[in-house]
Parts: sequence; structure tokens; C-alpha cells
Amino acid sequence: MQMMGAKTTVLIGALSCCISATIVLFPAHLFHPITSKHRTQSINATPSLPPRLHTFRSISNDDHHCHEYNTPLCDDFPPDFPPPDTLVVSIFCVDPNGCCNFTSVQAAVDAVPNFSEKRNVVWINKGIYFEKVTVPSSKPNITFQGQGFELTAIAWNDTAKSAQGTFNSASVSVFAAGFIAKNISFMNVAPIPRPGAVDAQAVAIRINGDQAAFWGCGFFGAQDTLHDDRGRHYFKECYIQGSIDFIFGDARSLYEDCRLVSIADPVPAGKRYITGSVSAHARESEDDNTGYSFVHCSIGGTGQIYLGRAWRPYSRVVFAYSSMSDVISPEGWNDWNDPSRDQYAFSIPLLFS
Repeated sequence: MQMMGAKTTVLIGALSCCISATIVLFPAHLFHPITSKHRTQSINATPSLPPRLHTFRSISNDDHHCHEYNTPLCDDFPPDFPPPDTLVVSIFCVDPNGCCNFTSVQAAVDAVPNFSEKRNVVWINKGIYFEKVTVPSSKPNITFQGQGFELTAIAWNDTAKSAQGTFNSASVSVFAAGFIAKNISFMNVAPIPRPGAVDAQAVAIRINGDQAAFWGCGFFGAQDTLHDDRGRHYFKECYIQGSIDFIFGDARSLYEDCRLVSIADPVPAGKRYITGSVSAHARESEDDNTGYSFVHCSIGGTGQIYLGRAWRPYSRVVFAYSSMSDVISPEGWNDWNDPSRDQYAFSIPLLFS
């Protein structure tokens, strides 16, 4: 997706009184530059994560291990974990120190039987897993269970250029139905692009499967962080960070009690120009039932940004009962230089304190 081109008519409904404090829990510029798209375990290549994630070593993309768990590093594991399979649930344990059967997330996903009707829980211990992960359509009903979005993360550093397309740059790609993620972060640690950069889009996760749900998850990137692509999706109490169109796609999704944090370029005092956008929906037809709904969410951070840009002619985004700092431009939305898209938009004046 190019930074300038065709993305979200924004419908702004029932906004609550806006907050005055900028909502930034983590450093505004989260990532260190990475010069190679290949995996690296150098400390300089790791993202500037919440403090607790800094304490865990990088995790290589090894295949699964199965050996005696006699290392002191495994002493805090209960002796009966993971529990045996049941008729409805199987657990695939991932740990960097060899305390489980797998040391990489992809290896655990690969071990899940195709077209399983069970709930297959990929339990992922704390740490940063530097690998590119794909959940194919043949692996439905998978859960990624982390130990907290500040403690467990999957990260990679592809860009639209290195991956030959924005969609392919995702660190994690989910094509299967019934995917669930809890208490884990998805990251793209490619260098933060400046406005107008070409082929610098870098997706943290692409969600293409139907009926996906995310609880207490983090999504970290800059341009095009979260590719909310296709299907019905639910996000609850998630932290979503980015700069330009950092939630984009043509899904039908509800975001509830989420924190949306802009890391767009700051605008000097007394100046007024746009440096980013929260959303970019891609609804193609008036008959499509897709759209993004943000309910009881908060928006803050840096820059001067739109709530959305009209990526496609019938793009649809609703913000309801949500609080916003003054990083949001008073216009609210942008028609992506296509005035014909204005006829589908309405807004309620935003109040800033």
C-alpha cells in the first residue's frame, strides 16, 4: 500500500469528551534500524520494547527440540506441563531454552494436524521470537497463548521492498479460520519510514482468516502495522502502535477498549500539517458489510494525524465513545484526493481539551 494513493471515509459517532493527556506507554520511536532483512540476534537489532522484554534473550528460529528437561532454566516449569491432550484441546509448548518440545513458533504451528477440529493451543513462553510465522488455511482453531504482551513477542523486519509487496511483509500471517491470540505482541522492527518513503511499508501481522480474536495483544510497527485484511475479527484491550494507515484492510472488525498510539512525526508548535493516519479501510461496494468499529478506545501519541483515509470508494470506519488527544486533526478524515468519496462521510465535531 503506498503512502499516498487510493484508503477511509470515517464515520465519527457518539464521541465522548476527549482527554487532554497524550497516551503513550512505550517510547515514541520503538525500533532500532535493521540493515538486513535476515534474522539477527544482535542486541542492536532488537526493538526498544517495554522494560521487561529487554531482559529476555533473542530466540532463534530452530526446529523443534525434544530432550531431557534437566537444565536449571527449566526449574520454574511445573513437572506436568504441558498437560496431556484431551478430546477437545491439544497444547504445543514453545520455549527458547528447550524446556518444551519446540523452540520456534513456526515449528509448533507445523506440528498441528491439518484441519483439526480441536482447539490447538500454541503456548509460547516469555521472550522475543525472531522468526517469520505463517498459519496456513489448513490449520484452523489455533490459539497463540503468550505470557503478556510485554513479555512475549514475535518479530521480523521485512518491508514491501524486501518481501516484494506490502502484504507479504507481515511478520505473522494468519490465513486460517478460528485463530485466537492472547497476551502476546506482534512486531515489525524494520526502520521507521519517513513520509513519502517508497516500499517501506512493514506489516506486523496480516489477518486473512475468518472469526479471529485477540485479547490483550500488542501490535508494533510504523506504516501499515496491522493488516486487518479479510473476515470477521475482534480486538479486546489491545495496544496498537503505528504512524501511517497503521490499521488497514477490508475486514469487518470490532475494536473494544483498545489503545491506539501514533508515532507519526511530531509537528512543530504553530505549524499545521498531517504526518499520519490511524486507519485505511478498503470497502469496495455499498453492498459490502465490512468496516471497522472502535468502541471505548483511546487515541494519543505524536504527530498530527487523521482518524482515517479513504483507501477505497466505500471505506467505512466508526469511532464511538472514544477519547482522543489533540494529535487528531480537526478534519478527522481524508478522501485520498477523490472528492467523490466525500458523499459517503459524515462527522460529529470533535472536542479537544
